Amino acid sequence: MPSLYIHVPFCIKKCDYCAFYSLSLDACPNDLVSVYLEGLEVEMAQRQKDAPQGVSSLFIGGGTPTVLRDEEFERLMTMIQRFFRIKPGAEKTVEGNPGTITAETLDILRRYGFNRFSLGVQAFDDKLLSVVGRIHTVRQAREAVQRLRTAGFKNINLDLMFGLPAQDMKAWRASIEEAISYSPEHLSLYGLMLEEGTPLYARYMKETSAKKEKASHMEEQVSHMEGKASHMKEQLSVALPDLLPDDDLQAEMQEWAVDRLKQEGYTQYETSNFARPGYECRHNLGYWRGEDYIGIGPGGVSCLKRVRWKNIEDVRTYQSRLQNRQNLYDEAGLEVLTRAECMAERMILGLRLQEGVNLSVFRRDFGEDPRDIYRDILERYKHNDVFRSQGEYLRLNPKYSFVANSILQEFVGL
Repeated sequence: MPSLYIHVPFCIKKCDYCAFYSLSLDACPNDLVSVYLEGLEVEMAQRQKDAPQGVSSLFIGGGTPTVLRDEEFERLMTMIQRFFRIKPGAEKTVEGNPGTITAETLDILRRYGFNRFSLGVQAFDDKLLSVVGRIHTVRQAREAVQRLRTAGFKNINLDLMFGLPAQDMKAWRASIEEAISYSPEHLSLYGLMLEEGTPLYARYMKETSAKKEKASHMEEQVSHMEGKASHMKEQLSVALPDLLPDDDLQAEMQEWAVDRLKQEGYTQYETSNFARPGYECRHNLGYWRGEDYIGIGPGGVSCLKRVRWKNIEDVRTYQSRLQNRQNLYDEAGLEVLTRAECMAERMILGLRLQEGVNLSVFRRDFGEDPRDIYRDILERYKHNDVFRSQGEYLRLNPKYSFVANSILQEFVGL
């Protein structure tokens, strides 16, 4: 069975760091959500054939799904129920942000069997939230956690971010400690990524350019004032503070969080994800283990039998193409994955997991042992004990988790 993801591309306001396809509701035409739901219904009707036996898990993400009005949310739920059979006992997750969660919304979710909620907190610090364009407050985050527990959710994930502008270890520790105090079953800790095309990236580039100009000007002054050169250079270093925490501080933040959460009984089962035993996100485990998935909605991504495609990121075009029975993706949005690409992805995603890459499953799927295919890479890192072969699993040494991405890119292109 493939897993099912449904993309809801609406927010109250898009965050300054967000590169996902989403739209601020206050800037949308009044009919756009209805147009989206009309398209969604047609796509679901067409795509149910991709899951003849049903789906293994359900995840509604965005955007912010909980910004939908109650009647819109109810309509979405009934559509899913009508077109897809969900495996009994399956994990059913919805994402939401503080300030958008009402008792009515939670009641709808519980009536339709949702058993997991992922809450986008990001930081228990109002100043840090403001600097990256989050519109909720710490108070709203606290209220949201309480509402989720009151509604009966016994599987809650909290998203937190480190490496935020002006964030130091004290602030990061405070966010982690407060998160722990609510005893969530799952925590996702993400380092801030500066994505091109986002407001935060533009702001960073503008401030960096301004600081370089100032530095250049001060260096010119230094060259003309030899007697004051030392003093001027000291001023120069003070005038150019890093806008963001550097890699060393971010690594320290992650390492501290790993140790602290381990003390509280959380297992780091994936590079950025921590769970109490039995509460690992089953939906995301499917992605990391190379299983098939269906993505519904504008911007949704699907991968079935080594063919991956991404739906066009425009609500009206999405709905129009569905009505006219046209492809939902442009040529650039379709990939027919080669065997080598599938093997590389299996390694890259699998090695992010604590369990690692299952060697017997890899041999079953590809007919070869990855230790033979990637012998050169494994040998290159052998002296640093980067990779460990244990029984039927090949794992990444946990101490390299912060730099995992740079190491795992080695598997691309072979």
